[in-house]
Amino acid sequence: MRFLHLADLHLGKSLHGISLMENGDQPAWVERFLALAGELRPEAVVMAGDIYDRSAPAGDAVQLLDRLLTGLSRLGIPVMLIAGNHDSGQRLSFAGELLSRQDVHIAGTLSPDGSLRRVTLRDEYGPVSFWLMPYVFPALVSQVLGDDTIRDYDAAVRALLSVQEIDRTQRNVIVAHQNVTANGVEAVRGGSETMVGGVGQVDYTAFDGFCYAALGHIHAGYPVGRETVRYAGSPLCYHFEETKQRGKGPVLVTLGADGACCAETLRIEPLHPMRELRGEYAALRDAELASARRGEYIRIVLTDRRVTPEVSQFFRDLYEGRGSVLMELVSEFDPFTGRPETPTGQAAGEKTVEELFADFYTERCNQPPTAAEADLLRFAAELQRSADDPAKPGEALIERLVRFALGQEVEG
Repeated sequence: MRFLHLADLHLGKSLHGISLMENGDQPAWVERFLALAGELRPEAVVMAGDIYDRSAPAGDAVQLLDRLLTGLSRLGIPVMLIAGNHDSGQRLSFAGELLSRQDVHIAGTLSPDGSLRRVTLRDEYGPVSFWLMPYVFPALVSQVLGDDTIRDYDAAVRALLSVQEIDRTQRNVIVAHQNVTANGVEAVRGGSETMVGGVGQVDYTAFDGFCYAALGHIHAGYPVGRETVRYAGSPLCYHFEETKQRGKGPVLVTLGADGACCAETLRIEPLHPMRELRGEYAALRDAELASARRGEYIRIVLTDRRVTPEVSQFFRDLYEGRGSVLMELVSEFDPFTGRPETPTGQAAGEKTVEELFADFYTERCNQPPTAAEADLLRFAAELQRSADDPAKPGEALIERLVRFALGQEVEG
């Protein structure tokens, strides 16, 4: 059986004020992916979370997902997708039962009894069961399973999998959206993962027994612990740090009769390649004047001078004439020391609710939140995302938050 694994589409995302929807990047990627799927004709497509960039996506992002799902349905390719931490599982699950009749299977929220949605496909060697696990966090799993000993992400995932009726004599694939690590060691990530390093780790051994683990959440594509536990990565670069990664694209997974599988990343060229330039002004100026590149997204970091209106206007005029966009022009030069300054941090607009909460806490308390307080902040953010109206979480959600806070105070 062959299936395509992709994740972290973040439909509706903007970079430095440029909408990747309006500027054609994400629509172009969807069309190129559909063309690839039409050539390959895989037995399935799995999407491992963060389908949208926001829990309340804009109309054009919803329409683009509709285009993607409709295109795959017309090709006769079953689709399975789960909610990530950026998605509203309730919104993503809209019309889920109706869509399942068209072989589009959505796991947006965890069922009340903790059972995962299972989709079983067949090839010439027999059945393959796909287990769809939307993004989960400890407090949610603890509540669903009635087990207040669950306090971390690794324990939550293991407890959830332990209650599933999985036939280990057959081939099984897990689709998950978590921070999966190997023995506590995280890979070097790009700049667009909106998650604090070290938070929410799940060891890859939690997925022992599965032929393949199709992961989402980290925007670099790489295996974790073993080749069959793998992140697909985001389809496009969503931060200039990600230009250092290898080519992006869906993962083609081939699953054999005995459960052995191999995975290969298939590159899809972006509409606007991203490029970062770093160096002295004169050298960059001369190199770019001699270059014939067009239609790019550019970031420039000057190391020998401050950014002046003249320098800014030169580069903007140059790139505008080539159909490129100068997204960022910054300087690391400190005129008082002659040395580079410390780079600025992640823009607030690119941060999750958890990170904004943590920043606010640190600013007010002059220290970062403790592990227990960080859990509380994440829980509050999950309630925010899961609410029907994020602006009005309602009495029930507030009561849950208060109970959780009191529990943390007592046990902490």
